[in-house]
Amino acid sequence: MENLTHTAQVIVAISVAFVWTFRFHNVLKEFKQFELSDLTRNLVGATKISLATLLIAGLWHSSLVLIPSILMGILMTGAQFFHLKISNPFQKHLPSLVLLILCGFIVYSTIC
Repeated sequence: MENLTHTAQVIVAISVAFVWTFRFHNVLKEFKQFELSDLTRNLVGATKISLATLLIAGLWHSSLVLIPSILMGILMTGAQFFHLKISNPFQKHLPSLVLLILCGFIVYSTIC
């Protein structure tokens, strides 16, 4: 179970880092569609990158995993809300939904 949890942590962390660095042009477009400010976008981005870093550090220090995975799950829930708000097709919901499910799995396996 520990290997699956570690794999989920790495997938979430790398996915978030990839989107907020190499696919930032999509982030800019989405936050404009969501009608959110640049400040909000920057705070969300900094928070997600920080949480992703903590999830990676959690591979060696398990005490760092629970809170970042909960907070990342909350941010992914927010992403789902905004995709629903602007009536995006399910295809646009899927990445954050998968990451939300993985965060839920990480939380569950950390608690149990």
